[in-house]
Amino acid sequence: MKTKPFLSHDDVVTLLNGARAEAQKNQWAVTIAVVDDGGHLLGHYRLDGAAPMSARMAPAKARTAALGRRETKVYEDMINNGRTAFLSAPDLDGMLEGGVPVLVDGHVVGAVGVSGVKSTEDAQIAKAGISALLGT
Repeated sequence: MKTKPFLSHDDVVTLLNGARAEAQKNQWAVTIAVVDDGGHLLGHYRLDGAAPMSARMAPAKARTAALGRRETKVYEDMINNGRTAFLSAPDLDGMLEGGVPVLVDGHVVGAVGVSGVKSTEDAQIAKAGISALLGT
C-alpha cells in the first residue's frame, strides 16, 4: 500500500493565517479557502469588507486547483486564448487566477483559493499561505 502526505488541521490554520497576513499587510479584503486533495473545504476566512461573492469564488478556485492539480491561472489563460469549450469542464467552476495547489513531496495535498482583489493579487495571497506552511 502506498502512503501520501495530507493536510492536518494545524496545516490548514497555518495556510489560512499565512494568507490572511499577506492580505492584511496589503489592506485587501478577501476570502481565503483551503481544500483537501479532493476539493473538500477544510477552512475558510472571509475578511471584513470582502464581497459576498468572494465567499463562493474562493472555495471554487481552491477546488479547481486541487482537482486539476495546477494553478487556476492555467485554465483562465486557456479560455482567454480561445479554448472556450473548456468552460464546460465538469466540476471546475473556479477557472480564474487565484487558486494554487499545495504540493508536498510531489503530491497535491490540497489547494488555497483566494477571491476579492485583482486575480494576480489573489494568487499572491494564496502563495503566501503556502509559503507559510512550507517555509519557502
